[in-house]
Amino acid sequence: MKKVRIFTDGSCLSNPGPGGFGVILKYEEKVMELSAGFPLTTNNAMELLGAVNGLACLKESCEVTLETDSKYVAEGISRWLAVWKKNNWKTSQKTDVKNRELWELLDQQLARHSVSVKWIKGHNGHPENERCDEMARRCASIQQEELYSREG
Repeated sequence: MKKVRIFTDGSCLSNPGPGGFGVILKYEEKVMELSAGFPLTTNNAMELLGAVNGLACLKESCEVTLETDSKYVAEGISRWLAVWKKNNWKTSQKTDVKNRELWELLDQQLARHSVSVKWIKGHNGHPENERCDEMARRCASIQQEELYSREG
C-alpha cells in the first residue's frame, strides 16, 4: 500500500466570510498542491474541505498520514466521528453535528484509506503548514476581492 502524507489548512476572512483551503500531497518524491476558495463559508468548513479534497485526490487506497493544524478536524477524526455516527449525528449535548454534510464526505474518504491524523501547531514554521496556510489565505483573498468588485 502506498504511503502518502497530506497536509491541510483552511482560512476564512471573518467567520463566516470568504474562505479557502490549501492542501499538499506527498508521495515519495512527488508533490502535488491544490487549493480552492469559496465566497461564503466558515473556517471549520474550509479545514474539513481541505482534508476531504486531499483524500479524494488519491486514486487508490493508501496509507495516509493527514497533518492538520485544526484540532476540530484532528479530534473529529480521532475521537468524535465514530460517536457522532453511532448517535445519529448528534453531539454529546444531543444537538446536531455542525458541518454534518462535510463530516459525512470526510467519513467516506476515510473509509477508502488507512488514515492516521496528526495535529501540528499552526503558524509555527512548519514548512508544509505554512505553504497550505498561504494557499488558503490567497484563495480567501481572491474570493473577497471578487465579492468587492461585484458590489462596487
